[in-house]
Amino acid sequence: MKTTVTIPKNRNRRSLSKTDRFTLSAFVGIPSLLQIILLWVPAVVTVILSFTYWDGINIKDIHWAGIQNYKNIFINNPIFYQALKNNGIWLAFFLLIATPLGVLLAYQIDRGIKGHAIYESIYYLPVVLSLAVIGIIWNFMFQPGGFVQGIMGRDLAHALSIWGNPQINTWVILGVASWRHIGYIMLLYLSGLKSVDPALKEAAAIDGATEWQIFRKIILPTMQPVNIIILVITLIESLRAFDLVYIIYGSPTVFPLLNLLVFQNFAGQGISMKGAAYAVILLLLCIIPIITYLRIVFKEDLK
Repeated sequence: MKTTVTIPKNRNRRSLSKTDRFTLSAFVGIPSLLQIILLWVPAVVTVILSFTYWDGINIKDIHWAGIQNYKNIFINNPIFYQALKNNGIWLAFFLLIATPLGVLLAYQIDRGIKGHAIYESIYYLPVVLSLAVIGIIWNFMFQPGGFVQGIMGRDLAHALSIWGNPQINTWVILGVASWRHIGYIMLLYLSGLKSVDPALKEAAAIDGATEWQIFRKIILPTMQPVNIIILVITLIESLRAFDLVYIIYGSPTVFPLLNLLVFQNFAGQGISMKGAAYAVILLLLCIIPIITYLRIVFKEDLK
């Protein structure tokens, strides 16, 4: 005689109660709604306004302009190309100097060098400060009669105008911005290094591999997802630079950047939809690396 045993399906599965459904809906729905209202709606409206003439006051005064705002930006507008150049210099400096320094610091700290906990805290400290606060601090340090001038032994009559000297102010600003960026990259890369299997590095060292070979052939391939994230963050950080330069100069004419041009033409008494066109251009420049990153991530997940 055969005995049939019926195994209940999904015996561990519990149906969601009304409270659970409400909680899940709130946790998913409220952030999504805020994201749509505070991010996507203004972005879409900005794109639409970039094709109009408007003073930002009376809605009835909005007039269709077509691509005229974009023509005004790309044709006979040297400050736009100067801003692109400055943002390009910012990006190159971050990619070639600041980001590699952050990676190097993370690698050295991960090796457990003497005093690594102190170094980690010191280099991470600027990350907790906003660029606006950093701008205020370094503006005080470099102003005539400030701390740096005092160390150099110069009085007010012979003070070196660092912010007013176009030969050095660009590199000083990039150095100040890197003060925070290096610590940020160090933190990201250090968290990624914790996931690298130490046995791989030990096996390579036993086989006679040098530090550089271990880093190039083991750590870098293992850290590919983190490397892509750092590359995207570096690109976006260089494009959205605003706080530091605005605190120091307050005007885009001295050290033009794309974000400063957006602010100048989209806020205050000089409001115009040319600022919306600048914002759309900046949005496209930022979104291209993000889409590239997402394509790489999804391509890896589908394999």
